[in-house]
This record gives sequence, structure tokens and C-alpha cells, in this order.
Amino acid sequence: MKRRTALLVGLCGLLAFASPAAAQQKETRIGIVTLQMKAPYFVAMVRALEAEGRAQNVKTFVADGNGDVAKVNSDIEDLLAKGVDGLIMNISPLEALPGGMAAIKKAGKPLVLVNRRLKGGEYDAWIGVDNFNTAAGVGDVIAKRMAGKGNLLMIRGGPEDNSTGNARRDGVLSKVKDTGIKVTFAPEFGKWTEDGGIRVMEDMLAKHKDINAVFCEGDVMCLGAQKAIADAKRTQEIQIFGFDGQKAAIEQIMKGSNFVATGVNSADAIAKAGFKTMMDLLAGKKPAQQDSTTPVQVVTQENAKEIFKADALF
Repeated sequence: MKRRTALLVGLCGLLAFASPAAAQQKETRIGIVTLQMKAPYFVAMVRALEAEGRAQNVKTFVADGNGDVAKVNSDIEDLLAKGVDGLIMNISPLEALPGGMAAIKKAGKPLVLVNRRLKGGEYDAWIGVDNFNTAAGVGDVIAKRMAGKGNLLMIRGGPEDNSTGNARRDGVLSKVKDTGIKVTFAPEFGKWTEDGGIRVMEDMLAKHKDINAVFCEGDVMCLGAQKAIADAKRTQEIQIFGFDGQKAAIEQIMKGSNFVATGVNSADAIAKAGFKTMMDLLAGKKPAQQDSTTPVQVVTQENAKEIFKADALF
């Protein structure tokens, strides 16, 4: 009896000793890679992914590329060295990351892309917005509000080969090209910032006196353009249309300002879907399809109150 008791005590001691190590082995670690943390949308995406990690007791590591693709390659290597189980990335272009992508493949880690669907490289899943069709929905509103006439200014985020911005541009153009609406492109990029929207709008207001409406590839630039239009005392003359469904933009739409409509690109919804997809992949469950999009939604004054979320990160 004493011998059996001693054996039981010994086994319990071994189990107690092994428990911390076992717990450490079970900890799930996810690397989050973003091109930069300057644009509000990019910040919101990272914060939403971090929130999902906390909710699911998953440890997350964030790497901010500071807009430098070379640094992103280095960040990926560092995250893999930390032993992350998978990576979630909002970064472009993948073809500019030969080192990082090769390292992910060699390590055999799952890769989920959020927001930006990119050419080049291999990934397990992408979750984002249908940029073209959502912008086409905004284009429908533009065509109706302008009644097939007037001058529509388009402010692009840049750079020239930005597939996200180009899809949004093309979506709007698909609805206004066969109307009598004149389209003017701002030669400068707004660079996806409010200050950029102000700068480009001020320049275009000085050069074009006949602008009746503005479409920006991102709401943050529209909010800047709106300020420039107000400073020029042309609020009553120029309507504004955007993309992203930024909280501040929806507030402007709700109160009936000259900000008329925007397309929804929910950082929260995409982050939740992206994180779930990663957890499924780690559990051995592959997504039904490699690429998936959130539902197409356009915000106007008619539905703004239903879509607005006071606690939204973006």
C-alpha cells in the first residue's frame, strides 16, 4: 500500500512539473503584419485583429512595416523566429516580398490576407471587400444625384498600380461612363490621408471652377476634401462620395451634409472573418474557397443610422 501511494505521489509530482511546459506548448501565437500604421483604416484593422486575439486567448505579435517593403520582409523573418503559428497580413505587393514569402512557405505556416488581395505569392485565404461592385453601388448614387450632368472630380489614393484604388475607380466609372457626366482626375494622389485630401482638393478647386461632385477612393481623403470645400465656401455646390464606411463619414451622411454616400469596407468584419479563418486553418480546416468578400453595402442618408456603430474602431 505504501509503495502504491508513493508511486501515485511521484506521478502527481511529474504531472505538476510537466503542466507549465504543456501549457506553453498549447499557446497559439499569431503574427500580424501591416504595411504601415499611418492610415486610420490600417490602424483599425490591426486593433480589430488584436481584439480577436484577446477574445480567443491567442497571443498576437504586430509588425509595422512603416511603409517600407524591405522592413516587411525583415518583420516576417522576425515573426517566424518568434515561433508564430500563422500570419495574417495586410500588405502589398506580395511580389515585392520574395524573401518573406519564401520564408513563410519554408516554415510551412498558414497565411491569411485581409483587406488587400494581391497578385504573386502563395496564400491560404483572402478576406476583403468587393471593391469594384461596392464602388459601382456608389457610382449608381453619383449618377442619380448628378442627373447625368456636371463635372465629377476623382481623387485617388495612389500609387498608380494600387489594385484596391483602381478597382474602386473603375467601379464608379462603370456607372457614369455612359452618362453626360464629365470626369476629371486629380493629377496628384491623396495618399490615403486627410491632409492629402485637403491638399489635392485645394489645388483642384483653384484650377476647376465647374466641379459639382467629388469621389475619393477612401473616406479619409473625402473628409479632408470636405474641409477644403467648406473653406472655399462651396459646400452648397459640391457633393462628396467616398469609400470605406469610416465612422466619421457616416456621421456626416447621417446629419445631411454634402457628404452623400460611401461604400462599406468594415475593418471589424474583415478582421473577425480573417481571424476565424486562421484559427480554422490551424485546426486543420481549409476554407470552402480561397478568396471571399464581405457583403456589398452602400451607405446613404436613408440607411446610415442602421449601419452606424458608435463603438466602431474606424
